[in-house]
Amino acid sequence: MTAVRESKRIVGDELFIIAGKMHGAGVTNESGSDITSESTIKDLVEGGADVILMPSPGTVPGVSVEDVRNWTSYIHEAGALAMLTIGTSQEGASKDTIRQIALQNKMAGADIHHIGDAGYNGVAIPENIMEYSIAIRGKRHTYVRMARSINR
Repeated sequence: MTAVRESKRIVGDELFIIAGKMHGAGVTNESGSDITSESTIKDLVEGGADVILMPSPGTVPGVSVEDVRNWTSYIHEAGALAMLTIGTSQEGASKDTIRQIALQNKMAGADIHHIGDAGYNGVAIPENIMEYSIAIRGKRHTYVRMARSINR
C-alpha cells in the first residue's frame, strides 16, 4: 500500500497506477481465494490505484468465477477498473483453454484483459492472443482491429 501511495504522490494523475496480484508467487496465505480481499482492494484504491489486477478464474488454484466477480464488483464500487490476468503460463495452453478463460473473464466483469508472456521468446503465442480476442469480441471486431492503422 505504501508503494501505491508514494507512486500516486509522485506521478499524480499523469499515469495509471496498477496494483494487485496475478498469482500467489509461492506465498501460502496469499493464494487461491485469499489472494485478495475487499479490504486490500479498498486500501489500494484509497491509496491511489486506478486499476486493480487479479488472477483470471481458473489460473490460480481455488480462484473461481464467483470469487473474481465479487472482487470485480467491489473494485467498480470503489471507483477503479479491474484487470484480470493470465500470469501462470496458461497463455501457452490449448485454444480451448484460452477461450474458456477469456469468456470467464468477461463474465466476471473484466475491464482490462491481460495475457502473459510465457510463450515463445517472452511473448504469448500469437494464435492464443487472437483466440482470446475472438472469444470476447468476435471475428469481425478482431480482424478490424488487426487491420486498423495505429496512426488513427
